Amino acid sequence: MPSFTIPTRRRRAVISDDDDDDEDGGPLRSSSPSSISSSASKRARLTLNGNASLSRTSPAQYGDPPTELNGRYGGGEEGIPRYQPGSIVRVKLVDFVTYTSAEFRPGPSLNMVIGPNGTGKSTLVCAICLGLGWGPQVRYQKFRIVALIALANQGKQHLGRAKDVSEYVKHGCREATIEIELSGEPGKTNPVIRRRIQREGNKSQFFIDNKHTAQKNVMELAKSFSIQIDNLCQFLPQDKVCEFAALSPVELLHSTLRAAAPPHTLEWHESLKTLRKEQKARQAKNNGNKELRANLEGRQDMDRADVERFRERAEIQRKVKILEISRPFARYRGARRRNMEAKQKKKEALAELKKLEDEVEPLLRAVNAKQEYRDQVEKAVKARQRALDRGELAADELFTQLGEMEDTLKGFQKEIEIGKKGGAPINKEILKIQSVITGIKNQMAEAPAKLDVGFYNDQLREKNRISREIKGKVEALNDNQKAWAAQGRQKNSRIEHARKELADLESQSGQQVSKLKQAARETAEAWEWIKENQAIFEKTVYGPPIVECSIKDPRYVDAIESLLQRNDFLAFTCQTKNDFKKLSDHLYGTMKLADINIRTNSRSLNEFRAPVSDEDMKRYGFEGWALDFVTGPEPVLAMLCGDVNLHRTGVVLRDINDRQYGILETSPITTWVTSKNSYTITRRREYGPSATSTRVREIRKGKFWTSQPVDMGAKADLQDNIAGWTEEVRELTRQIEGAKREIEELRADYQSVQQEKDELEAEKGEKQRAIGQFKALPAKLANEEGKLEAQKEALATRKARIIELSDQIDEVTQERGKVVMKYASAVKTLEDLHRDLLEAEIILIEANSDLEVLSHRNQSVKDMLAANRNEVDAAIREHEESAKVAKRLIGECQKIINDSGLSEEEHNFLKQLPEGQTEDDLETEIEAEKARLELLHQGNPNVIREYEARQKQIEQLEEAIAKDNRKLEDIEYAITEIREKWEPELDDLVKNISEAFSQSFEQIDCAGEVGIHKDEDFDQWAIQIQVKFRESEQLSILDSHRQSGGERAVSTIFYLMALQSLARAPFRVVDEINQGMDPRNERMVHERMVNIACQEHTSQYFLITPKLLPDLKYHPRMNIHCIASGEYMPDDFDRIDHARVLQIQRALVAAG
Repeated sequence: MPSFTIPTRRRRAVISDDDDDDEDGGPLRSSSPSSISSSASKRARLTLNGNASLSRTSPAQYGDPPTELNGRYGGGEEGIPRYQPGSIVRVKLVDFVTYTSAEFRPGPSLNMVIGPNGTGKSTLVCAICLGLGWGPQVRYQKFRIVALIALANQGKQHLGRAKDVSEYVKHGCREATIEIELSGEPGKTNPVIRRRIQREGNKSQFFIDNKHTAQKNVMELAKSFSIQIDNLCQFLPQDKVCEFAALSPVELLHSTLRAAAPPHTLEWHESLKTLRKEQKARQAKNNGNKELRANLEGRQDMDRADVERFRERAEIQRKVKILEISRPFARYRGARRRNMEAKQKKKEALAELKKLEDEVEPLLRAVNAKQEYRDQVEKAVKARQRALDRGELAADELFTQLGEMEDTLKGFQKEIEIGKKGGAPINKEILKIQSVITGIKNQMAEAPAKLDVGFYNDQLREKNRISREIKGKVEALNDNQKAWAAQGRQKNSRIEHARKELADLESQSGQQVSKLKQAARETAEAWEWIKENQAIFEKTVYGPPIVECSIKDPRYVDAIESLLQRNDFLAFTCQTKNDFKKLSDHLYGTMKLADINIRTNSRSLNEFRAPVSDEDMKRYGFEGWALDFVTGPEPVLAMLCGDVNLHRTGVVLRDINDRQYGILETSPITTWVTSKNSYTITRRREYGPSATSTRVREIRKGKFWTSQPVDMGAKADLQDNIAGWTEEVRELTRQIEGAKREIEELRADYQSVQQEKDELEAEKGEKQRAIGQFKALPAKLANEEGKLEAQKEALATRKARIIELSDQIDEVTQERGKVVMKYASAVKTLEDLHRDLLEAEIILIEANSDLEVLSHRNQSVKDMLAANRNEVDAAIREHEESAKVAKRLIGECQKIINDSGLSEEEHNFLKQLPEGQTEDDLETEIEAEKARLELLHQGNPNVIREYEARQKQIEQLEEAIAKDNRKLEDIEYAITEIREKWEPELDDLVKNISEAFSQSFEQIDCAGEVGIHKDEDFDQWAIQIQVKFRESEQLSILDSHRQSGGERAVSTIFYLMALQSLARAPFRVVDEINQGMDPRNERMVHERMVNIACQEHTSQYFLITPKLLPDLKYHPRMNIHCIASGEYMPDDFDRIDHARVLQIQRALVAAG
């Protein structure tokens, strides 16, 4: 008969909280023992059917096989539930957090995931979140309730304390895989989403149906099934129950619409909020425009008289402006008159020049003929110079070609010389190779001696066996030595520690440390580490006040200790923020300590002032301030002043009467301690000076700063332990010495065997090398013969190249002779060209001389012509200058006429200017108009501008008001149209939720209802949940202040169940919602959840809990998933028949 045994779970090395997420965080702590062991010894996750695969078996039918459902797993028969599209059919994990390999197959209805804390229940939820595309870090957004099991960290959520997805890869592995199969639409295959997480680079790869895809495509697929990981109505972890109750009603409405209403309902709501916001903005803007228009119209009436006066002044200014504009026209008329005079003068000068040129023309004809002859000769000189330049260029090219041929011949001759010299080394190499070939053939004639390999191998194996035996004995002895030495060090450490404790028992400081250990062992452990590592901190880190401080007078111990709480006695004091962070990281992170309290104080003790002077304090009847009776380091005392106000608390060792109390009640002193009680006065300034309340507490007996006699029993135990451990150390030392002697003898034997083995291996190797070298001789001979042939071929190639170069030298020599003949002909041509150029230059010199003589004879005629030409040039320049001025002025006039800024009146004035008006006439008229302008008072020049600007603004406001009125009518119509469709749907939805919610509360003899608050502003519409858990109470709003944690948990789960039949989400997850419930509520809530979640046509449900009550209701549609954790997983775990094992267990239980 097969049997099944679950190994006893080993105690964890790290103490964890009850929270399931803390247990799952194990692999993320590199210092955890389970995180550094090999994969074979990792904790395995076992469920009822092995291989970490969850089956759906009822308590009464553990042996029944799981029923596969629709989609890829069949289904559809009558009575068998079907998976809703988007629900989870299968989850497979590989190297994820603590799972090496696991596969989950949840059912289509209620899935209860149970197991002790730390077994990996919440890891399944993390896998669902990450596998469907969401990240480990989800941020709060406006009107979005953030999802998933995590710890709040400054507005963020992190799955399992991990900020990076790579931290979910199992320790020691490079990557993890999450594979989730979702139920597909009817008639379609189930989509399979796979996410591969790589530790290196913190990267992820996504696949849909084994095809690589982007993360956004995975999230779009999930959202197409209405999967909302970021909605608490679908995902609700344990630590979010309070937040769910604390949600504002507005946020709760938004989340409910996302979870249960059709998409268009949420869109209508957003549209209504947007339209209402725009309506309010436009109404405010329209009212402001109307008020502004009325104000502007009143100011217009006040300024109208001033505007008329300023308009008359503006008319005169306008006329002056027109007259000033007409100045270019007057200047143009004067310039045109001067231009006509210059034109007549130029005409007369040209006629005079023409008459003189006709008279001297015969005298200049001979000079002109000689000038033409001279020009022709100069052209001939330039032509012959160009011919000479071309000849020199051709000769230079031939000379360069001769030089290149000479270089080519020298290169060929040098290469022939090098080829002849290079043949000698090749001949020497050929002789050397022939000598090597002869030697190889001689060696091949002599065969080496034969080798008996078997004999040598047998001898070597025997030596190796003996060596291994000796090494095994030595290693065993070394292991024993190490174990004995470790035991000795451990015993010595215990002896030293016991001696220290013995000394501490007899000292005051030691007694205080002993009290610290009794009060908080982890704090004492941290204090020992701090004392040994003070050097790493910027400033001194002080220990808890229990060891650092003392009471000056024992009579005040009870009074002073009553002011401090336990954390105050145990708090460490850091003086800088860096020391605080460094100490926190080490104690919480590295040492994994929990019972630790660290505080920071950077203030001086002198900064803490008493509320009254010491003299006034004495008059009030106190013996001193609490700080006066405590001694210790100033930073520690300053910390206590800042946290418990020792400097502001009066102390007196007698009771106070009513009169003293009345005086103190109105004094600046708010806390004091007497012989029996402590008093604290609280004042509410907003209610007046008489609004005070007093809290009175009875003081407790002091236990930390009291003196106690030495514990003689503890002293005797320590002395006995020291004596026993000392004797054990002596015995361990004797055993180690004996092992050392035995190891030395074994090492000598090992050296002798190794020497014999080395001699055998050397002899065998020498024979093997001789045989190997003989077998390699044929290949070596063939190689040398190949080298010989290669050298002979190289020699033949060199000889052929020398012959080829000789032929090329002959060809280049012949070609060079031809070029030499051409160069000689070019030199002869250059000589002829030089002679022709010289003859032409001589003729040019003679022509220049004759021309110069004729020109000197006619100089007086030329001077007369030059004078007349200068007069003509001056007349022409004068005419051109006057024309330019007239043209420039007419351009200015035309620009003024074409100016679009001129009015029609100004244009007509310019066209009607008097023809005979001069510049002086115009200036006189301008001065007259300016004199009239000065007679009118100027006043404020901005009045008319402001008047016209206001009038324009009034017109714009009237247009804007009309436009806003039309737009407001459109918005009101749109709001009415959408609200008539949206509000009835919302009322029906909330009504259905309220009915289901109320029905659930009726089942537990309580009351609850869900309503909707309607406001003028649609963004203030909200869900209101009202509950009543006692007959004497009234219905009250559910929040985090009125109801207890269990009541909030019950209300939350009932609200979620009310959404069950309405929700569009294919599945929902609730983690440890029953943690805060009492057994009665938990049982009723469970029954209600089973009834709702196991109805037909409902979405899939995951309930995760570490505990369950016995004999809870079971439904055939629900699945129970049990996750077990152990240190050992058999290799054939997937073949274990768990159903058979449970049958055996039931039989054994029945048999007693």
